[in-house]
Order: sequence, then structure tokens, then C-alpha cells
Amino acid sequence: MQTVTVTIPGVVAALNAGLAAVEGDVLSITDDDAAPYPDWLEKINAHFLANSQIGGVGGRDWIHHGDKIEDESRAVVGQVQWFGRVIGNHHLGVGEARFVDVLKGVNMSFRTQAIAKLHFDERMRGTGAQVHFEMAFILTLKRAAWQIIYDPQVAVDHYPAQRFDEDQRNNFNAIAQINLVHNETLVLLEHFSPLRRLIFLLWAILVGTRDCFGLIQWLRFFPSQGRLATRKLLASWRGRWQGWQTWQVTSDSQTPRNSALNFASLCVKKISGNAQ
Repeated sequence: MQTVTVTIPGVVAALNAGLAAVEGDVLSITDDDAAPYPDWLEKINAHFLANSQIGGVGGRDWIHHGDKIEDESRAVVGQVQWFGRVIGNHHLGVGEARFVDVLKGVNMSFRTQAIAKLHFDERMRGTGAQVHFEMAFILTLKRAAWQIIYDPQVAVDHYPAQRFDEDQRNNFNAIAQINLVHNETLVLLEHFSPLRRLIFLLWAILVGTRDCFGLIQWLRFFPSQGRLATRKLLASWRGRWQGWQTWQVTSDSQTPRNSALNFASLCVKKISGNAQ
């Protein structure tokens, strides 16, 4: 076994250091709080051998909370909807293997031929978890025409451990929320067409999700959460604006910009400014 030492905090730096040392045809990734099933590698290799167009394979992570296991089921897993909503559910997937848009970091494998010189995106914010780092990596593979498979039978047991950064899983932290939303926004802007970028920004600002609030979600949760709902909304809006800024600075200067998209960016800027 080869050990790779890293001095830079964050999962992205650690994974990129590991990538630099990888040899072989398949790279498999899991977490230090997970235990792959005995047939994990066998099932992963079976998918790669069956189809040369498959660039990535992932599966279910069975989440344990003490002596309890999350055993619900979801049919829709790992999808990025046309307007920008990201559906995970990797820990709840059931059924046959199928093509997906996104895998989960605790259980994902890649054909080294597919990843070539690709690295995990160092623009991802966070000092530990750096949420959505997987999405940036995998959507890049999909754009290169590689197929991504999710198979619930490719399984690991997952025992979520304490995080030693601002992202404490189920406890709201404004910095962690801003980082999460920044990362999601940056990734989707990078991979969407100009029209989808506009639709995504308007949907994210006005609607959002229960995890990344927009105005409608704030109205939905304000009666039960009060000031906490307002803090979530402001953190989400600030993350959207910061994600937009990072994309503008780091994306290809030849990327088309249209007036409607610029108008949406001004809306994000105005909202974020009011949230300061």
C-alpha cells in the first residue's frame, strides 16, 4: 500500500494528490468512514468490462446512525434537472443499474483512460468537505461523452463521522452554506448553456430547494423556522452571487454572454448586496 501525504486542507487537494499517484485501469474512491461490501470491486469491474463507454461507476451508501440504518428507497438518483435542481438520493437508490449525471464521493470509481489528466476542481470552497466536488468532476466526464452508471448493488456501509470544519452536516452554519451554494452555482454555470444558465439563476433566486433557499422556500419555511429561515435565505443568495463571480472570473472568456443572462447576474448582485 502506498501512502500519499498532503499538507493542504480539503478533500480536493487530497484526491488530486492521490490522482497523481494512481496506476492501473480503474480508480475507486471511498471515505474513511465507509466500509465497502466484499464484492464491491468485483461489481465495479464488471460494469467497466461490459461497456467500454462507461467512464464512472457508483452505487448506494447504506447510512448507519448507531444501530439504525436509513432503509428508505428512491427511484430517482443522481440527476441534474434541466432547470438546475440537483437530486442526490445515492444513499436511497433501488432497482437496476442506470445512467446518472452525478455520483457521490463515498462510492465512486472511474476508468483512468476517461479521467486522463483531469483533476478535481480546486475552485471548490470549504476547508474540509468541499461539497459538490464530485459534480464538477463527473459533469466534465459527461461532456467528454463518457457514460456514468449508478448501481445500487455496488454498495458500501457509511458511518458518517464528525467533520472538523465549518460544515457540521445537520447543523446550519452560514459559511458552510455559502460555500455549498457557491460550489453548486459555479459547477452548473460551467456546464449549462446560456439559456439554461438564465433559467437556473432565476429558479435558484426565486424558488430554490429546502437545502438552498430561494424566496419561495423562505416563505414556505419562515412560519416554522423564523429567523433561521432568513439566515438560510441570505446565505444561499450570497453563495449564488459568489458562485457567479467565480465563474465570471475563471470561465473561458469566449463563453457567450447575452443580455438576459447579464440581467440575471445583476439581480443576484443586487440581492447579495442587500444581504450584506
